[in-house]
Amino acid sequence: MNFRNRLSLRAAFLFAALALTGCQQGTHPAAEAMTKSASPAVPPAVAAAGSAPSGAAAAAVKSIHSPGVVATDEQLAAGQCSAKVIDAASGEYLPDPACTPGAADPAVTQENIDSTICTSGYTATVRPPASDTNKVKAESLREYGQVAVKTTEYDHLISLELGGTNAVSNLWPEPNKASATGTTNPKDAVENTLHRAICAHKVTLSAAQNAIAHNWVTALKDLGL
Repeated sequence: MNFRNRLSLRAAFLFAALALTGCQQGTHPAAEAMTKSASPAVPPAVAAAGSAPSGAAAAAVKSIHSPGVVATDEQLAAGQCSAKVIDAASGEYLPDPACTPGAADPAVTQENIDSTICTSGYTATVRPPASDTNKVKAESLREYGQVAVKTTEYDHLISLELGGTNAVSNLWPEPNKASATGTTNPKDAVENTLHRAICAHKVTLSAAQNAIAHNWVTALKDLGL
């Protein structure tokens, strides 16, 4: 083989080697496009939405210090609110969470329960007089679209014995069961049980307040009581 033929053969081998190396290290534009379309990136917002819990978030319990007087912390229109019927025969009604989310007194804390709500006679020191609550009760009845009935209690959603406060956001006209003759209703027993559990340090103050504000009908079950 002469020198020219040898040079041509070496050039051919070199070209083939370079071509093979390029195929191994590079990516064809068409193949790259197919790879991207087959595994698209997930936007962070979409991923967060997919992992978020379903259902609307419950209204937060307010913090209002108003001993002995009703604080008008909300301005509601007539017919704006509606109580939810769980079991009318048993007197199980829930307030409208948009109107009555519940409010607690910041002066009552987990650290001082033994000298506040767990002391006999505490509620009398913070309960407003009937002359104050009767006016607000009439307004609340209109806001809830209810007619005054002698068995309807103008109730603290978070009761005073649980560290609740006197505020419009924590008071509502609670309908009673059909067989009721007074204002005593099924929610009262739940409040008493929660009060005993708090003072026995079986549940925390905040846990009890949040449970009864969210749903007093299921509060005891939710807390394992």
